[in-house]
Amino acid sequence: MTGPAPGSRLAGSRILVTGGAGFIGGHVVRALAQAGATVLVADRRPAPVPDGGRVLLGDLCDPGFRERIVTEDLDGIIHLAAATSVLASVNDPAGVHDLNVTATAGLLELARVRGVPRFMLASTNAVVGDAGESVIDERCAPRPLTPYGGSKAACEMLLSAYQGSYGMITCAPRLTNVYGTGMAAKDSFVPRMMRAARDGGKVEIYGTGEQRRDLVNVLDVVQGLVVAWQQDVTGPLVIGSGHSVSVLELLEAARTATGIEIPARHVAAKQGEMPAVRVDIGRAAALGYEPAVGLEDGLREVWADFQRTRARA
Repeated sequence: MTGPAPGSRLAGSRILVTGGAGFIGGHVVRALAQAGATVLVADRRPAPVPDGGRVLLGDLCDPGFRERIVTEDLDGIIHLAAATSVLASVNDPAGVHDLNVTATAGLLELARVRGVPRFMLASTNAVVGDAGESVIDERCAPRPLTPYGGSKAACEMLLSAYQGSYGMITCAPRLTNVYGTGMAAKDSFVPRMMRAARDGGKVEIYGTGEQRRDLVNVLDVVQGLVVAWQQDVTGPLVIGSGHSVSVLELLEAARTATGIEIPARHVAAKQGEMPAVRVDIGRAAALGYEPAVGLEDGLREVWADFQRTRARA
């Protein structure tokens, strides 16, 4: 994906991307810059920034840092920084609340006070909780199962309140399980499989492995975020592939992509894990969103990226 052409509504805009040094953030920053935006990256670690952009180093939990990065010349904020581990959130709910809720509330309030008109928050289908065999769409009531899901649901409510009270354009794309190049440092299931294939290790499968997940490539996620931004979409927006696979099927796809018989062992299922994620991407599709990266092709790209990572080490 090359992103929208210069001359789009992004051209000439000034956008703050929190978490822009991260896995998804790096792809988002590049796409925005290709579209002609000036991008400011706020993160705890440095990152390459396209010409005209800047990295702002600091911790979003620090009110002083938030004060410095939200400025009146911004056209909008894309808030990607978050504590994203579902299982870690069960162990540290207070820490997750500080970053995911308190920091988000602080950014929103600064955006209001300083006249920043747009705010996009990366959310998650985990706000819905256990939908059973039902398909998840934007109309599903939030019933999160974990502090992570609860924190994102709280943020969605804040965005709705700021839009309703102050006219701010707010959108919360609900992302499914994102994978793709640049995720070597992540600890989700796809990078764990790739590390096992690369290093001769074994991957753990929680429970039976029959639980189903919607895997969406990071390039498709960027496409969805850009579509939503360009069209002033508000409220929740489901961004996924629209196709779910079981964990066991995902393992087989990774074995095919890598050409390696990745060994696995089953361990006890974790508290708060959703048994199935099936999403309806109809609202996003009606806007022009069209997932383009197939799972096996995407996994082959991730595998090549992991091999390059080892070669650089």
